[in-house]
Amino acid sequence: QVQLVESGGGLVQAGGSLRLACAASGRTASRAAMGWFRQTPGKEREFVAAISWSGTNTDYTDSVKGRFTISRDNAKNTVYLQMNSLKPEDTAVYYCAADRRLVRLGPPPSTRGEYDYWGQGTQVTVSS
Repeated sequence: QVQLVESGGGLVQAGGSLRLACAASGRTASRAAMGWFRQTPGKEREFVAAISWSGTNTDYTDSVKGRFTISRDNAKNTVYLQMNSLKPEDTAVYYCAADRRLVRLGPPPSTRGEYDYWGQGTQVTVSS
């Protein structure tokens, strides 16, 4: 079992930056790929970024490439999402998720169904 708690959301002006953090508890947390998803009212939860359990591989949705960076510190069981050059369309509730499989080889998953554990979400609002 893995428990996830997100933090770092808030209100920022367009062009600004925020860093989200996801603290994971549970003895298997450091061996699971981690992902960030986001959701706005009336829309499906969408993939944002993911990182493999070792931190070697990352993946991003096209709209955030070059602006967002995902990283992890396994010693602290924490995953980060550095968000730069924020745009109003980045406004959403951001969720952290942990892979259902441990020590997955290859790239981290980018589909919701591959993640079994979810945090409660943190609101990010970007004003124009």
